[in-house]
Amino acid sequence: MFDAEMLLFSGNANRKLAEEIAVYLDTSLSPVEITNFVDGEIFLKILENVRGADAFVIQPTCPPVNDNLMELLLMVDALKRASARRITAVIPYYGYARQDRKTEPRVPISAKVVANLITVAGVNRVLVIDLHVGQIQGFFDIPVDHMFAAPLMIEYIRKKQLKDLTILSPDPGGVERARAFAKRLDANLAIVDKRRPERNVAELMHIVGDIEGRNVVIVDDMIDTGGTIIQAADAIKKGGAKDVYVCSTHGVFSKDAREKLEKSVLKEVIVTNTIPQKDGKYSKIKMLSIASLLGEAIKRIHNESSVSSLFV
Repeated sequence: MFDAEMLLFSGNANRKLAEEIAVYLDTSLSPVEITNFVDGEIFLKILENVRGADAFVIQPTCPPVNDNLMELLLMVDALKRASARRITAVIPYYGYARQDRKTEPRVPISAKVVANLITVAGVNRVLVIDLHVGQIQGFFDIPVDHMFAAPLMIEYIRKKQLKDLTILSPDPGGVERARAFAKRLDANLAIVDKRRPERNVAELMHIVGDIEGRNVVIVDDMIDTGGTIIQAADAIKKGGAKDVYVCSTHGVFSKDAREKLEKSVLKEVIVTNTIPQKDGKYSKIKMLSIASLLGEAIKRIHNESSVSSLFV
């Protein structure tokens, strides 16, 4: 066990998830004052003694991305200057993850810049869930525990007892993720071949795999505008599928994505609460809580025991 008191902190990004994690760990969130100056600058103050503590900062960098990222950096700096012994950034959703390489001349690798900022701020280790690409772990020069929501979603799908099941990846890059679902659920595997003419616009080409007369579950790491998923679902239904579901760890849901998904042919949209969701009239959106998984990971990090064994 790490020889220090475990303290949990949360910014404004996803306070509800942080409270659920605290309940799982039978503790409470440590008090933090976060306000804004008139010009928009963030003022932050830790309201209890943290000297020598094992501090965990729970803060996804979801929309508003820059505000939430800045809160995370300031909180880490405050903890470091207050002599916390170790600081772990718990980042359920890692913003800027899609900008992980140079896709054209004279553009930044933003995911690497964010990793640098987090490290320089004073974080000792990072806990994340379903990075857009696993290679982002290598952008950090500190330990990274990369968690997966797959077991939670696989169990949810298994309980539905869907017959004639096919797991589908919406792009070739997600085949490994979809294959893991298919193996655990003893299902067939299919892939969407598409081209993306510009950012946030997907042109669907064709589906590789058997979907006719089958229940199909699309597996992806995130849903942003929903365009790719909706186009894939339309093509799947035209291909003769029965019901179409989608499992996605991160429900970004930019602009009117929720409304479009609600009107789509999808039977259910399954996401986790890595990103907070608005309460409303969206009957197709099912949210699973990741709190117990994160809580168990935090406990194991504090106790210096294995985190990877959670997925054996």
